[in-house]
Formats: sequence, structure tokens, C-alpha cells
Amino acid sequence: MKRVLSLAAGLLLAGPLVAETFSDEDLAVARELRDSALAGDGGYEIVADLTTRIGPRLAGSEADAKAVEWAVKLFEDMGFDRVWTEPATFPTWHRGLERTEIVSPAHHELVTLALGFSPATPKGGIEAEVVMFDDLAALEAADESEVADRIVFIRNRMERTRTGAGYGRAVGARSVGSRVAEEKGALALVIRSIGTSNNRFAHTGMQRFDSDVRLLPAVAISNPDADLLERLMAGDEPVRIQVEVDAETVEAYTSQNVFAEITGGGSPEKIVALGAHLDSWDVGTGAIDDGAGVAIITEAARLIQELDRRPDRSIRVILFAAEEIGLWGGRAWSKAREEEIEHYQLVAESDFGAGEIYAISARVRDAVWPVIEAIQSELEPLGIELGRRQASGGPDFSPASGLGVAAVDLHQDGTEYFDYHHTVNDTLDKIEPEALAQNAAAYAVLAWLGAQAPVDFGSGETILAEERDREASD
Repeated sequence: MKRVLSLAAGLLLAGPLVAETFSDEDLAVARELRDSALAGDGGYEIVADLTTRIGPRLAGSEADAKAVEWAVKLFEDMGFDRVWTEPATFPTWHRGLERTEIVSPAHHELVTLALGFSPATPKGGIEAEVVMFDDLAALEAADESEVADRIVFIRNRMERTRTGAGYGRAVGARSVGSRVAEEKGALALVIRSIGTSNNRFAHTGMQRFDSDVRLLPAVAISNPDADLLERLMAGDEPVRIQVEVDAETVEAYTSQNVFAEITGGGSPEKIVALGAHLDSWDVGTGAIDDGAGVAIITEAARLIQELDRRPDRSIRVILFAAEEIGLWGGRAWSKAREEEIEHYQLVAESDFGAGEIYAISARVRDAVWPVIEAIQSELEPLGIELGRRQASGGPDFSPASGLGVAAVDLHQDGTEYFDYHHTVNDTLDKIEPEALAQNAAAYAVLAWLGAQAPVDFGSGETILAEERDREASD
């Protein structure tokens, strides 16, 4: 009841603001931006250029540095008011040889990718009997005697969903499986790829890395190869495999977060921030992850930059460093904003490929939720419905969640995203230009109306206090 009364009181106080949320002129501009994005192909040109000129952009690699130079030049050429970089320092990892073979009872070479921060095996690899577990929980529950001196295989298969929820349920095998297996005396880890494709592509990805935690040599094998291994494990004979990894971890590389800003004409100290990450894994060209996001938010901001009028608040584009290997760019950004998070009107990241957006969710103070509803009404012609009153803003903005940052999630259709995610098949042809344009249109409308809204969305202690009250009343 306390929660209901508080919300009702807030809405009464905000009544004059939400009754006429946006001016007719602001709405006309939003619709112009939406239509221009749908009619244009600027976003597709951006991701095509990034993936063709630079290609895969593993954090800490030479291509990473070239991508930073590419982004700075792109922003400068587009004429943004301010373009700058901020450092992010992190450990790096380099892939070498990787090989997984079934040795007995039959010989098969398996399509393999080493997992991020996997250590190297001894030269010639590690050969041992395989022990199979249904999922990470089964491995965690196993006795050490079942695991010691064996190679662990975790067989859980990712479920295909529109929201990508299947990824969250399956990814623990990749992120912490090596640590758990090592604690129980295993020699190496093999996982079924965390992906939904039945093609013979392995999916790489990050393991939770800490200098105080010892990881095992760890690889992912393709779904068809995992099926093959399961069939052999169902037989009566022991199965032996050999895993070989050549990889190197290097400490303390410094890359850059890249920023571009349209400086606000009314309250320039207030900021709407759009994010994507510039790095990618090293096996594809990083088109859907996250070249698409780079293109979407950059094109959205470019359209606003070319208007005849300025937004009231500043609009920033942030291309984050080293997301794939541990959100290092996002963490650096968040740490640098601890004392100024109240300046951030809204944050939103595009990092889920180029599938069409179907819903908008937001984390804002209670009294201004009707403003989110008003924004959604302008997105409705794009097929975007109203979502939840909860949002993180995306992976790179998530480190600021504890600071109370106001955030928006534009939910994309991820039904096919994990067919290509972290594989050699993450290439430009997987992006549909029309869907990419729909994304750019949505982010342009969001950024413009967020900058023009006659309310503050509540970043900082306002949101945190309301969430504490909500938890207490529940």
C-alpha cells in the first residue's frame, strides 16, 4: 500500500509535466529522425566499413588500436562537437594453436575454439579419460574422485529464445566451469559451445578471470561435435580425448573508450549516453557483436547532429573498450563517473546484434514513468511495445547500476543471434539492413526525446532510495 500511495503522490506532483510531456516541435523532430533513419543506409555503411577495414578486434591486439583510430576519425569526420578518448587498462590474451581429438574408442577431430584466458597445455597436449556432466551444477555436486585426473566435458545445450534468456542459463559452464573443475583435480575442460547453431562452428567466449584463480586449459566444441562425444560416452567403453592449447596471457595493456558528443543547447551538463563496444572476439569480423551496435548508435547520433537545432541536453556516443574480456571499458567509465552520475539523464547500450527491437524497458524514478510511456508511443510505429520497469542499460553500463544510473533497454529479437555469436560466422552478411535501420531509428528517437524531456529521470540517490523503499514494502 505504501508503494501505491507513493507512486500516486508522485504522479500527482508530476501531472503538469506529463500532461504535455513533449512539445509538438520536439515530437515532429522525433518523427523526422525516425523516418530519416528508416530511409537511409548510413548505419549499414558504418558496420561494413568497420568489419572490412579493421575486421576482428580482440582487446589488446593491433586491430584494437586501429579500431580506436578508426572511431576517432569517423567521429571527427561526422562533425561532432567534441571527440575524445579515455583510457582503460586490462590484461590481454592471445590465441594460438587449439586442437581437440577423440583418441578412443574411435578417432575424431573436433571443431574447437579455446576459451578466453585459457592457459596453454604442455606441448603435445593433455590426453585423459573423459568424465561427462549434464551442466555446471552437476559438476559442482560431483565428488573429487569422479573428476581428478580426468578431462571434464559439460554437455548442457543452450535453449533458443527471443530474449536470449537461454544464454544466461547455460553460460555458467563457460564462465566458471574451468575453476570448478580445477578445484576438483581435473586436467582440462571441454564444453559444448554456448550457442544455438547446429552448424559445425565452435563458439568462444570469456571465462571469469582473476590472477588469484588457477584456470585449466579450456575449449568449446561445436554442437555437432558435442553430440558425437555424447554418443560415444553413452557406450560401454571409456572415452579418451586429447586437448592442446597454445595461448598467452599478457598483463596491463591500455586501450581507449572513444567518445563523441553533441553538446546540449540548454542544459549541456545533463547527458543522454548511447553505448556499444568497439572490441570483438578474434575469430569472426565482429559484425553482429558488436559492429552492429557501433553502427546503430553512431548513425542515431549522426542524424541528430545534422539537425538544424540542438538538443536541450548533451547526447554522447561511447564506444567501450574490452567488453568481451571483462567489461573493462565499462568499469573504467563507471569509476570515473562515481561523483557525477546524477548528470546522466539516461543511458542505453546496443549490444545484441541487429535483430529488430520489439520492446522498451526502463529504470527511472517512479513519477516519470509516464514519460517513458510517451517515448514508447513514438516508437510504436516501429513495432516497439512497452516493457518492464527495470533495465540495466546494457553490459557496459551495468557497472553503474549500483550508482543508480537511469537506464533504458531496447530489447532486440535474439532468436538467431546465438547462431553466430562468438564464432567465425559473425560476419557482415548476417546483418539485415532494414533491421539495422529500425534500430537506428529507435535509438535516434530515444536519444532525442530523452534529451528534450521536461523531467529528470532520477539517476543517483533518487532511484536508489525508491528501490530501497520498494524492497522494504515488498
